[in-house]
Amino acid sequence: MSDNEIRPFRIDIPQTDLDDLRERLARTRWIDEVPAAGWERGVPTSYLRDLTAYWTEKFDWRAIESRLNAHPQFTTTIDGQNLHFLHIRSHHAEATPLLLIHGWPGTAADFLDLVGPLTDPAAHGEPEAPSFHLVIPTLPGHGFSGALTELGWHDGRVAATLAELMARLGYERYGVHGGDHGAFLAPRLGREHGEHVLGVHANALVTFPTGDPADMAALTDADKQRLAGMKEFQDNGSAYMSLAGSRPNTLAQLLADSPVGQLGWIVEKYKEWTDAAGELPDQAIDRDKILTTVTIYWLTDTARSVANYYYERFHDGSMFAPKPKGTVPTGVAVFTTADFAIRRFAEKAHNIVHWSEFYSGGHFPALEVPDLLAGDLREFFGGLTR
Repeated sequence: MSDNEIRPFRIDIPQTDLDDLRERLARTRWIDEVPAAGWERGVPTSYLRDLTAYWTEKFDWRAIESRLNAHPQFTTTIDGQNLHFLHIRSHHAEATPLLLIHGWPGTAADFLDLVGPLTDPAAHGEPEAPSFHLVIPTLPGHGFSGALTELGWHDGRVAATLAELMARLGYERYGVHGGDHGAFLAPRLGREHGEHVLGVHANALVTFPTGDPADMAALTDADKQRLAGMKEFQDNGSAYMSLAGSRPNTLAQLLADSPVGQLGWIVEKYKEWTDAAGELPDQAIDRDKILTTVTIYWLTDTARSVANYYYERFHDGSMFAPKPKGTVPTGVAVFTTADFAIRRFAEKAHNIVHWSEFYSGGHFPALEVPDLLAGDLREFFGGLTR
């Protein structure tokens, strides 16, 4: 078997794994409810109990499995690592190839609601909209790509792997979209593989102050609010990242042994990073979608690799080193909660040609407001020349 082989893949979780999950959920040792505490101390026990009961009694993994299996899935080996991906071609021959990159918490399943509108826009009420051939990988070490087998999988190596995947599929020129991890990887693909990248689109783009007093003086009130939000995140919301980036194995053992621990770890982020208009995370993202992410991470036993990705990033000397300004056309979609992108800073690092601001949705637009994200992707990539 050649390492370049692209192998058809179908999800088929053994029933024994699902039974084991249900048994573990039933044996959960619950912590006491903290009197008069809300979400400021983490996930309330009462909410976690309720969501766990739904996971045990109502969540239908087989229905999720069937929905994923309705799309063509494959695996291939790149740089010694198994890589899982969906490859969904539009029936329009002139469609633009588009690579969609998820983040954490997230999986390739995040993008399922975009598949129809992007591959067949006419069937979804947009007959004049551009169409896309979609490549939706599961990041190395995450979900159905399986656990990483060696160290050194930093962003540069992941970006090179995704570029090789697109080449292996025969795509000479393609667009890239990403959020969260994808908002680091998509621009990196543009910088390091720019001869193949038509354009880069990102949400949750991280922008840093330039240190130029003129830039700071020119900030709008909205910019200042986002900068303050970024500082608040660094001060009070980034402990998860520090732990994963410094002691990933310790964290991973906790998550790998307790499905409710995995659920609490992830659902806290769905609460903090979704549109603040909803008081609970499942008011922004459907419970089944939240539990799809958690269940995939649990069933694939990838907690170690997922946590280790932060360690690799934090210990990669090139990650935050000064870089030349990107030249690939770049579009940015800014949503509400936990999105701190400031255009003036972004323009110093990227070739910004498109900037959209939305007043609903949050860090997970593909799950929260897929119609808005699909529309912005069409507008941006539809305006680029292949």
